[in-house]
Amino acid sequence: MAVLEDGRVAEVQIERRKQRGVVGNIYKGRVTRVLPGMQSAFVDIGLEKDAFLYVADVGEEVEDFDRFGGMEENGAEAEVDPPAVAASATVDAEPPVRTPLPSIDELLREGQELVVQVTKDQIAHKGVRITTHVTFPGRSLVYMPTIDHVGVSRRIENEDERVRLRDILTSLRKGPGGFIVRTAGEGRTSDEFAADKRYLARLWEQIRKRAERSGAPALLHRDLDLTLRAARDIFAQEFSVLWVDDDEEYRRIVEFLDQVQPNLVVKVKLYRKSSPLFEELGVEAEIENALKSKVWLKSGGYIVINQTEALVAIDVNTGKYIGKKRLEDTVLRTNMEAVHEIVRQIRLRDLGGLLVVDFIDMEEEEHRQELVTALEAELKKDRSKNRMLPVSEFGLVEITRKRQRQSLERALTMPCPYCSGSGRIKSIPTILLEIRREILKRTASGEGHALFLRVHPEISRALSSDERHLIEDLQEHVGMPIHVQVDEHLHHEGYDVVVEA
Repeated sequence: MAVLEDGRVAEVQIERRKQRGVVGNIYKGRVTRVLPGMQSAFVDIGLEKDAFLYVADVGEEVEDFDRFGGMEENGAEAEVDPPAVAASATVDAEPPVRTPLPSIDELLREGQELVVQVTKDQIAHKGVRITTHVTFPGRSLVYMPTIDHVGVSRRIENEDERVRLRDILTSLRKGPGGFIVRTAGEGRTSDEFAADKRYLARLWEQIRKRAERSGAPALLHRDLDLTLRAARDIFAQEFSVLWVDDDEEYRRIVEFLDQVQPNLVVKVKLYRKSSPLFEELGVEAEIENALKSKVWLKSGGYIVINQTEALVAIDVNTGKYIGKKRLEDTVLRTNMEAVHEIVRQIRLRDLGGLLVVDFIDMEEEEHRQELVTALEAELKKDRSKNRMLPVSEFGLVEITRKRQRQSLERALTMPCPYCSGSGRIKSIPTILLEIRREILKRTASGEGHALFLRVHPEISRALSSDERHLIEDLQEHVGMPIHVQVDEHLHHEGYDVVVEA
C-alpha cells in the first residue's frame, strides 16, 4: 500500500500474506515473569517470544480476570493514559491526568491470565509490546472498554466542532468505557457515531465471551489485514482516488466502505492497465531508493540516513550545490530543501524512535527559526505521533516518532550474511596480520616440517604480489616451507592453518 501526495510517494506499508503483523490483535495470555526491577512483565500469548508488558500499560482491573473490563461494577474512572491506538488510528486526543503508577508486582503475578492487545510488532530482537488497555478503532470512533475517558482528535482544530463532538460523545456514554473521536469523525452526525459505537461494543462483548471460554495462550481477535486497514485508517475524503490492481481486493474494499463510509466508494477505482500499478506510479523506484542511505536533493545537495539500534542519524550536506552569492544563503536553501525531503523519507521509510538531524550550521538566528518553523509544519503531515525539540547548542534537531511496525528497510531486507550486518569486512592487511600471528602461534613449539595455509582468492593474490615478502619472512622465521592453497568457497576473512608433523 502506498500513499502519494502531489504525485510523490509519502508512505509505503508492506504486509506478507504468510507474515502478517500482529499489531491490533487481542490475545488471552499468561504472565510468565514479573520483574519489579524493570517495572515490567513477560506474557506468553502464543508467539515465538513472550510479549513485553510495561507497568504503565497495565490496568488495575486485571487483578481478577473474572472482573476484566468490569467497570459496570463500580463505575470508577480509570486514571491512566489512553494507549496508543493499536490499529494505527489517526488519533491524538488529550490524555487524562496522570497519577503515580503502582508497582508491577502489585498488579500482576506469575501464572495470571489476562486479556491483552499488541501495540508494537516485534522489531529486531525485541518481542512484541502489549497493553491491557484494549482499544477498537472504528471509522469515526475509537472505543476504549477499560478506560473511562472522552476525547477528540487534536487534528480537529475547529473549537465549535470539538464542542459539538464532545456533546455527542457525552450523550452516547451509557455504561463502561470511553471514546475518542478520530479525525475522520469531523462533521459526522450523532446517528453515525451511535452506529459505530454499537458495532464496537458488540465486538468487545464477543471477545470477552471468547476469553471466558478459552485457555491461555489464545488469539481472541485478529485485526484487519493491510487492505482493509488502509481503507479504514488512511483513505479519507481528502484523497482523490484509491487505485486497486486486484479484482478480489477491489471487491473487499468496496464492500467494506459501503458499510463504514459509503460516500467514499465512488473514489475507488480498479486499475486495468497492463503495466504494474506500482511501476506506473513510480512507487517501485521510490522503494528502491528508500533502501539507500544517500538521498539527493534537486539543488545538488544530499542527505544521508543511517539507522542504528538506538537511533536514526540524518546528515545534511551541500554536495554539488555551490550557491550564487553568500554562503549563508546557500546553507539556508539547502537546509530548507532538506526539510521537506527529510520528513518525506521519515514517513516513507517509517523511521521511529529517536531521530537526530544534523543540519548545516547557520549563523543567523532568523534563518534557524525559519528552519524550525518549516520542519514543524512538515511534521504535521505525519500520521504517526512525533515530537520535536528546539535546535540544540550543537545545531542538532532531535525528533521522537512513534512506530508500531518494522521500518521499510527492516521489512524488505535482512542482515548481510557476509558482513553479519556491519556493512564492512576486514581489510586485506588486517587479515594478513592475523594470519601471521596465527602461524607464529601454531609453530611456537618448533614441531612439524611443513605448513599449509588455505585462504580466499583475494588474500592469495595479495600474498603472491604486494605482500609476497610476508611468506618469505615467515618461512625463514619458522624454519619450514609454507604452502598457500586457494579456496574460493572461503569467506573473505576466513583461513585455515595446518602444520604437518
